[in-house]
Amino acid sequence: MAGNDWINSYLEAILDVDPGINDAKSSLLLRERGRFSPTRYFVEEVITGFDETDLHRSWLRAAAMRSTQERNTRLENMCWRIWNLARKKKQLEGEEAQWKAKRHLERESGRKEATADMSEDLSEGEKGDVPGDLSAHGGSVRGRMSRISSVDVMENWANQHREKKLYIVLISLHGLIRGENMELGRDSDTGGQVKYVVELARALGTMPGVYRVDLLTRQVSAPDVDWSYGEPTEMLNLISSENSTGELGESSGSYIIRIPFGPKDKYIRKELLWPYIPEFVDGALGHIMQMSKVLGEQIGGGNPVWPVAIHGHYADAGDSAALLSGALNVPLVFTGHSLGRDKLEQLMKQGRQSREEINSTYKIMRRIEAEELALDASEIIITSTKQEIEEQWRLYDGFDPVLERKLRARIKRGVSCHGRFMPRTVAIPPGMEFHNITPHDGDSDGEEEKNKDHPASPDQPIWSEIMRFFSNPRKPMILALARPDPKKNITTLVKAFGECRQLRELANLTLIMGNRDDIDQMSGANASYLLSIIKLVDKYDLYGQVAYPKHHKQSDVPDIYRLAAKTKGVFINPAFIEPFGLTLIEAAAYGLPIVATKNGGPVDIHRVLDNGLLVDPHDQQSIADALLKLVSDKQLWARCSLSGRKNEEGFQNSESDSPGDSLRDIQDLSLNLKLSLDGEKNGSGNLDNSLDNEDNAVDGKNKLENAVLTLSKGAMGGLRKDGDKDFLEILKMVVDVANVNSAGLVGFILSTAMTISEINSLLNSGGLNPLDFDAFICNSGSNLYYPSSSSVDSGLPFVLDLDYHSQIEYRWGGEGLRKTLVRWAISVNDKNGQGKIVEEDEPGSSSYCFALKVKDSSLIPPVKELRKLMRIQALRCHVIYCQQGAKINVIPVLASRSQALRYLHVRWGTELSNIVVFTGECGDTDYEGLLGGLHKTVVLKGVGSSSLKLHANRNYPLEDVMPFDNPNLVQAGGCKAKDIKESLEKLGILKG
Repeated sequence: MAGNDWINSYLEAILDVDPGINDAKSSLLLRERGRFSPTRYFVEEVITGFDETDLHRSWLRAAAMRSTQERNTRLENMCWRIWNLARKKKQLEGEEAQWKAKRHLERESGRKEATADMSEDLSEGEKGDVPGDLSAHGGSVRGRMSRISSVDVMENWANQHREKKLYIVLISLHGLIRGENMELGRDSDTGGQVKYVVELARALGTMPGVYRVDLLTRQVSAPDVDWSYGEPTEMLNLISSENSTGELGESSGSYIIRIPFGPKDKYIRKELLWPYIPEFVDGALGHIMQMSKVLGEQIGGGNPVWPVAIHGHYADAGDSAALLSGALNVPLVFTGHSLGRDKLEQLMKQGRQSREEINSTYKIMRRIEAEELALDASEIIITSTKQEIEEQWRLYDGFDPVLERKLRARIKRGVSCHGRFMPRTVAIPPGMEFHNITPHDGDSDGEEEKNKDHPASPDQPIWSEIMRFFSNPRKPMILALARPDPKKNITTLVKAFGECRQLRELANLTLIMGNRDDIDQMSGANASYLLSIIKLVDKYDLYGQVAYPKHHKQSDVPDIYRLAAKTKGVFINPAFIEPFGLTLIEAAAYGLPIVATKNGGPVDIHRVLDNGLLVDPHDQQSIADALLKLVSDKQLWARCSLSGRKNEEGFQNSESDSPGDSLRDIQDLSLNLKLSLDGEKNGSGNLDNSLDNEDNAVDGKNKLENAVLTLSKGAMGGLRKDGDKDFLEILKMVVDVANVNSAGLVGFILSTAMTISEINSLLNSGGLNPLDFDAFICNSGSNLYYPSSSSVDSGLPFVLDLDYHSQIEYRWGGEGLRKTLVRWAISVNDKNGQGKIVEEDEPGSSSYCFALKVKDSSLIPPVKELRKLMRIQALRCHVIYCQQGAKINVIPVLASRSQALRYLHVRWGTELSNIVVFTGECGDTDYEGLLGGLHKTVVLKGVGSSSLKLHANRNYPLEDVMPFDNPNLVQAGGCKAKDIKESLEKLGILKG
């Protein structure tokens, strides 16, 4: 209520208007009809939910009006504006409630169906851990959580693998990342995650058994950022460690590797990076291949050394890491940091924007889908707190804490999960570096007596920068360290400070809100929020009591903590919700008591450190009371300061059980890639032995040295009833144009949703020889064949790549998945009551592809609904609607046509920039995967447009994943030979 006093005041002003309320011409707003009073309704129901800056400005202008009539008219209009906002809010709340109810029913139904499949061997042992169980370490007198230290667990694990010389890859895409003098708070993308990831990379580099750590991020060479962000490589200076052996090569250590992707010479926010993710994946894949070869020469005895794990941070990195994990066949570890569904819920609770408006601003549905993909492909999900597991991850289709515990219990007992899998979730609080912390232990009162004229005696530049704001620097300092973002809730802190006279008399307030030169040059949202903070300083006349310096370096932050501790101050984090709260641990290490939000990670931190108070961030009075209590009670301050420092040390010496289990899970995966860059597989010679007998194998590889042309049948077929004929004509033209203009040094790959037998029939009908092609990606990317000069077991002139199957079989549901799909088909048929709308397509299926035939695509749910059903039941797969909806292919989660291309890239060592993909204007529901990346793309105008209906009901629009400004993508004017030739010339593949 306090935050909306201005609205309250103008409503009161209306009631005090001179003209009588009973006047027949008085405003309808002021007349009660029956029991309803609009004014009372506004006061009691509406004003508590709005604090609109534009309305505030309108109120100030209206209040200054001399004309009573004009003033009343403006105020009345404002009231109706607020009423409309309230109506919209209630409407959105109703829609959100309906959505939650529907989702609850879907989750319960999916859980029951999944449990029914496993019901024959359920037991009491499957109950697993339940919320509220005591930890393995037992409870303490304070009921604190078991303290977890990822450093200890990693060190114990690494000691067992000291001779392994591991290679680890971390991914963090957005923001500005560098090893020194990080610009934290520059924008919403350059926050605590940047520091966390850099310090993690640095710490991993000191672990026994870890040879090299690469932190992959985006290369930014923009005029508005420092030149250092454009450097391709930066070595992170490692902390001295007794574990260092000295037996390191020139490539050892921790590095920031910057991969160029997205608009060149432009720094863009994370919401705009989504269309360029495939480009990053291809660039990162090239770096990892090259580095694996280099490390193989140094420590691998000539065999490539592939990453032992890929760790993605945040949604965009999770999406990228899932693709890289599939292409390289190495385990994926994912840390969400902040989750899209939680952000969506918070925004919906505010009731000011619909889902469509939120998605337009934040690309939130694309972000959520990336997190779902990371869930599909991850071995381990690392969270900062248990609250994140129980309250945030459970919002996702792909994660259910109840089902996860059942599946984990079954796995431990060696009982079949019927194709179902959920990643292990582990709460590991982010650590921090303690080596440079020197907390202030002196008595500031004693120091003040020694130097009354200069009480602070600042010997650090940042101290002087802060102290110049204060008229009395002797007072304790209340410190907040956060960027100017509404979710950080700094305005409520300033109001609490400004309206509490005792607090203002006893303390100063310091707000470290990032760096700025000019507010007008900041992003709109941050600038507006910062201005609102400054206006509050002016409103409460807090000059001389509040500091908000414009600049600070990352190296100044420890000195800021020390200054606050020196004055016997308090650190506060009033955010509406805090995923973890690393600054709280930092403050505790310097002896600063804390006041923190009760929503999120601070709850767990407080249980361990016991060094302050938790508050409701919406309760202004509660914030003021907590701060006043700590700065006024010196005994409480001393106890919290000592408790924080003492328990902080416990983080470094604590034990943990669950992370160790997860790390052992990684050890037992046996997923390490056995590909070498010369195209051979170690330990699995089936394919290579077959190909060694084929003369075309070597010839095919030589042909690929110059270029590869991939033709995507899935995106081009089905123009009309004789669509195969059209496709054959296009196929022949592409082959002819490429061969005529490149002296035959071109290889061809055919990529399609069809089976290999359908491909063979198609080629025979068009008079094409399978030996003219180098590979066939079929069944939507679940099968990979090579041509053979003689018939093999299937009776067709093709040989199957069994090694590709061993790579994509990860989490494949097998018969359990098939049964679920059959049940789904029966339910669709029963619901429509029009016979067999959907039925199993046995001829179109294979070991790694379950196919369904669709009689009428308009009568089946959109692809996102079937994908959701599979995730709710913990079935990890890739659902694709093909051939204008006439067919559904369900394949392994790591398989796709684009991923098959990356597999061939790794196997053959071809340059992705020399690959050209021909596709239509639209295609199957995996269509967008063929467009992005480093390869070239030719879009054939008018081809595949009938597939647009498949994309009409997506979770997110195609423009969120398709880079329309990609210089590697051109549209052909038509499907004739001259159009194809002109397109290849534009891409630089052919010379004009």
